[in-house]
Amino acid sequence: MSGPDAGSRAVVVDRPGRHRLVRRDVPVPGPGEALVRVAAAGICMSDRELYDGHRDAAYVRYPVTPGHEWAGTVAAVGAGVDAGLVGRRTVAEGFRACGTCERCRCGETSLCTGGYAETGFTEPGAFADHLTVPARLLHPLADDADLRAAALLEPAAVIAAAVRTARPRPGERIAVVGAGTLGMLAVQLLAASTPAELVVVDPRAARGEQARVFGATAALSPDEAKDTGGHFDLVVETAGAPPTAASSCLLARRGGRVVLTGMFTPGAVGIDPVHLSLSQLEIRSVFGASSAAWSEAVRAFGVGLLDPAALITHEFPLEEFGEAVALVGGGDPKTGKVLLRP
Repeated sequence: MSGPDAGSRAVVVDRPGRHRLVRRDVPVPGPGEALVRVAAAGICMSDRELYDGHRDAAYVRYPVTPGHEWAGTVAAVGAGVDAGLVGRRTVAEGFRACGTCERCRCGETSLCTGGYAETGFTEPGAFADHLTVPARLLHPLADDADLRAAALLEPAAVIAAAVRTARPRPGERIAVVGAGTLGMLAVQLLAASTPAELVVVDPRAARGEQARVFGATAALSPDEAKDTGGHFDLVVETAGAPPTAASSCLLARRGGRVVLTGMFTPGAVGIDPVHLSLSQLEIRSVFGASSAAWSEAVRAFGVGLLDPAALITHEFPLEEFGEAVALVGGGDPKTGKVLLRP
């Protein structure tokens, strides 16, 4: 990693399909900010969409340094910030919520009406040696926390938000649709609610086997899952594939609950309103995570309920960002979470 005298490197995506590695002075934290030395940053499909130019224009601002899944160590703080944070291992919320609008006051910081701003999409992110963030967004970790694993606490916070919304109860029949990073983290958190069944639905047999290690009681292909229609008390959708919102609703029993966490693209199959009304389903969607969900994910990580490290399959230096981002969404079933390690 670069020392303070060597400056600080950052990946910059100037426009879709074009990136460069730049060297700059180490950023100086302003009032209320913290400077973090990045230890690891995860690449997800949202980053691939940003790079390919497929992200909604309202949710990205080029040129940008991506990177919203990360962990690191506080290197310096600005005026008004507790100096005791320096040296602490940490993660931070990505949404730059205003903290004063009605939704923020109600604790729904991921629904802030003050305007969208998010680390790695509209604000400089963590595909860099250093980044600055508002110190109020930090979630300090234990002194011995595995920062490589902690880089996955952002998707874990999204799943924590889904689990808060889902309200799992002991003894319920639960299905998780999708066995990517979100799905595997969902299995780990949902297993803690002692379900009677915890079934993972994914076409990749190897992912199903890994889900069993994390606490799933069974793994089914999408075709096999069709035969269980109307069986589950709770369905947590994590895949974001074109048919999975609609198919997840068909897996739920009448009066059941469905939580959608996948990021769907235009053209995804719609939910049948006739089935919805006759089945009296409760459907919720999740976009990002509130401060409360972040706190729950960090606590779960701290006590060992989450094992994100097992999901990491590839690690690259900043100089190989192009190769790293090409792996994400490339279709290789052996590709799990891809990290950049400054």
